[in-house]
Amino acid sequence: MKSNAQTSPESLLFVHTVLKAWETQVNRMNDFFDNASDDELMQEVSPERNRGIYLLGHLTAVNDGIMPLLGLGEKLYPHLEVPFISTPDKSGLEFPPPNVLRQYWLDVNEKLMEHFVRLEPAEWLAKHAAISAEDFAKEPHRNRLNVIIARITHMHYHLGQLIFLR
Repeated sequence: MKSNAQTSPESLLFVHTVLKAWETQVNRMNDFFDNASDDELMQEVSPERNRGIYLLGHLTAVNDGIMPLLGLGEKLYPHLEVPFISTPDKSGLEFPPPNVLRQYWLDVNEKLMEHFVRLEPAEWLAKHAAISAEDFAKEPHRNRLNVIIARITHMHYHLGQLIFLR
C-alpha cells in the first residue's frame, strides 16, 4: 500500500489493519488446504452438507470475483462460477481435481494481494462495482474495504465448517 502526503496516519492504519486480517485469514485457509488430504476434501463437512472440495472451489471462485468487483481486472478462473457459486455441491457437475483447485486458490489470493498493496487508502473507501453512485452517496460504508471485511468473514465461516473434516 502506497502512502502520500494526503493520507492520514489513521486511514493508513485502518486499511493496513484490514489487510493484515485478510492476510491472516488467507494464511489460515492455506494452512488448512495444504494439510488436508485429497480424501478429506472429498468428504462432507457434516451429513448432507457440502464437501471440502466444493468449499475449496467456492472460496476460490468468490475470492476471484473480488477482482472485477473492486475494478482490479477480470477473474482468473471464470469457469469456476457455475460449479461453485451458481450450482450446489453434488449437482453432478465435474470439479477440477483438488491439486488444481489448491493452485487456483493460491493464484487468486496472490494476485489479489498484488493489487491490494497498490491501492491508496482513499481508493479503498471508493465505491465498488456492485453499487450505483446514487446508492453509494447514501451509504458510503458500502465501499471496497467493506467488501474485504465481508470476505474475511466468509472465509472464516467456511473454515469453521472445514475443520470438521479432521
